[in-house]
Amino acid sequence: MFYILTHRPPSKGRIGRLGQHFHVSRGITDHPPNSPPPMGTNPKRTYTQHMSDLLDTLRDDHETPLSRLGSSKALYAVTGGEMEGDAVRAAAAAEADAAADLFDWWSDDEPNDEAAALFSDLADTAGEHAAAVDSDPADTKPNVYDVLSEFESTDGRLGGALARALVSLKTVEQMVGFFVGDADPMTANDFRTLKSDLNDQLDTIEAAIDDLVEDEAVAREAADAVVEAAYDEYVETLEGMGIKPKNVC
Repeated sequence: MFYILTHRPPSKGRIGRLGQHFHVSRGITDHPPNSPPPMGTNPKRTYTQHMSDLLDTLRDDHETPLSRLGSSKALYAVTGGEMEGDAVRAAAAAEADAAADLFDWWSDDEPNDEAAALFSDLADTAGEHAAAVDSDPADTKPNVYDVLSEFESTDGRLGGALARALVSLKTVEQMVGFFVGDADPMTANDFRTLKSDLNDQLDTIEAAIDDLVEDEAVAREAADAVVEAAYDEYVETLEGMGIKPKNVC
């Protein structure tokens, strides 16, 4: 099976986004029992239940942490308390730079050709995001990239990539709201494109997980670790600033 990965040409105020998979192995439950898995599916995994519930499971199991990671306090934390446009753009650039570096490394190191192609596309999109926010990156990258860099298996990397997209989406949603409130509609539109790209990535990575993951537990453990690392950093940063992290605003 091949993934068709496309980029739309960049235009003013827009960024190329991660393409969609046009062949997705969903709806496997109606496949006749005791027959070989259909073309394009992973023959090494039992298809009693496919992995496309991983995203829903992540959202359910980490409902409270994800809610807090999508709060204004989370944006306050990633900017170090500097709620100004330059600080928001710098935080976004640092995250995108870290993502581009990680996925570029994974694409070179990954033995599975289909996963490697996906990671390469993720790297390209992250690089476009870093350029689009038009800022020098902040001095520090999010701690989740230290966790992500430890994953060596295809299953772990795909699970980690899914969780990274989910966590990053939460932050970017707050960034869109910040620039709307700051009466900067052009920058808000740039960040809406980042938001749209991350939503697309959730669908694309979820489809890749369905097709490529052999050990469901490895993907789930990696995804959990990424969300937990993001939340731990959120808590530690706010507590270090003398702010109670558990009240969402």
